[in-house]
Amino acid sequence: MIGGLFIYNHKGEVLISRVYRDDIGRNAVDAFRVNVIHARQQVRSPVTNLARTSFFHVKRGNLWLAAVTKQNVTAAMVFEFLLKMCDVMQSYFGKINEENVKNNFVLIYELLDEILDFGYPQNTDTGILKTFITQTGVKSATKEEQAQITSQVTGQIGWRREGIKYRRNELFLDVLEYVNLLMSAQGQVLSAHVAGKVIMKSYLSGMPECKFGINDKITMENKSKSTQSAIMDDSARQSGSSKSSIAIDDCQFHQCVKLSKFESEHAISFIPPDGEYELMRYRITKDISFPFRIIPLVREVGRTKMEVKVVLKSNFKPSLIGQKIEVKIPTPLNTSGVQLICMKGKAKYKASENAIVWRL
Repeated sequence: MIGGLFIYNHKGEVLISRVYRDDIGRNAVDAFRVNVIHARQQVRSPVTNLARTSFFHVKRGNLWLAAVTKQNVTAAMVFEFLLKMCDVMQSYFGKINEENVKNNFVLIYELLDEILDFGYPQNTDTGILKTFITQTGVKSATKEEQAQITSQVTGQIGWRREGIKYRRNELFLDVLEYVNLLMSAQGQVLSAHVAGKVIMKSYLSGMPECKFGINDKITMENKSKSTQSAIMDDSARQSGSSKSSIAIDDCQFHQCVKLSKFESEHAISFIPPDGEYELMRYRITKDISFPFRIIPLVREVGRTKMEVKVVLKSNFKPSLIGQKIEVKIPTPLNTSGVQLICMKGKAKYKASENAIVWRL
């Protein structure tokens, strides 16, 4: 359970403050400002414990979103709520910055009242929230509108309202994959995993049912009935094709996906929500093919100076093009000066992140 939620700017000023429990006082606001935002050394941990009070925070641009509690809560649940809250605000008024938060503070308070009930997350689905919370304000609803809202929240298809019409039906699908790689100074891969997600934008009329299949080379592990796991493909294992297959450790689906058809037909069938949403999230830890090869060279020059050379080579076919590539090179915490020589792209040292950011 969450005792309170606060949004700060980069100066530590409170833009949004909502307290759900009596055990959270004004001193909690000041404690986070002094010990995290205005700390002499950068706080790298997303969880800070001060006087038996836990602060969970995420940062978006120059804003801090902090959830406060004195209870023993699940950290993953709190961070999932904070990220969902960011997605909801972004869907309502676009970019999350200080100006937009100030201009939409009434809307944010309405969202917090609907999303959290006495500190317990209740509803973070943007499609449902937009049926009774709008940017233009709350209007008195007629009996038909009230019945529609009730059906939207409690019905079988609560993520999509009826009567949606478009002149042209459109559906966009984007697959985003993030490769997390830990490499030693000798170039040896210590650990690696791929975190991917499927983002869809649907502008379809009526109540359509969409369906797309999954490549037969993809197999699922960690068998479970919950939505956050998947089904093991026994046929692929028995036929000996697991060597050429892609093993997904776990995946998570949007509530609109029909899990029974996914298990039986190896296909994703769903009635899509309106607008942009995350359909699927997955993770891969085995047999990862890296799109780039990183060659690091580290040489110490004296006691207070070191030289780092990083070579980046592509492993994909010449027919493919890599764009908007970003490489982060971590630096020691006591780094005082950096001299950069960049052959391609642009590189910049960011003291706030203790890293050199190289963009190609």
